[in-house]
Amino acid sequence: MDLRPLTPELSVSPQIRPEDLPALVADGFRVLINNRPDAEVGPDEDSVAMRAAAEAAGMDYREIPFVPGHVTPEMVEAQAEALALPGRKIAYCRSGNRSTVLWALSRAGTEPTADLLEAAAKAGYDLSGVRPLIDSLAARGR
Repeated sequence: MDLRPLTPELSVSPQIRPEDLPALVADGFRVLINNRPDAEVGPDEDSVAMRAAAEAAGMDYREIPFVPGHVTPEMVEAQAEALALPGRKIAYCRSGNRSTVLWALSRAGTEPTADLLEAAAKAGYDLSGVRPLIDSLAARGR
């Protein structure tokens, strides 16, 4: 697994597999956030398989599929709600980038945009292209 911490409570990752979940729980993760649409994966990693594996491992599971280029206010709000759950969280998609974008958008207005971009960059994700959207959400109070 390629876990990339954004905060002490949240890491992002490329695709997680069901067999990865016991190790994540052993490392203290309690919430699994799936940002990958089912159309991008096979049945071994779709939302049904991941939900079952998360529940079997004792994790809280949230599914917020993010098709590239199609973010909605509802997705941002759902991500914010998932991030507010107790315990350490792991969010994943194909590369971790979309999970990072949703995290930054969900934090718009609560943290300076520059800090969000810096945390993303430290994790290996360049969010400069979504800076205008983060700033817009921050100005509107998300």
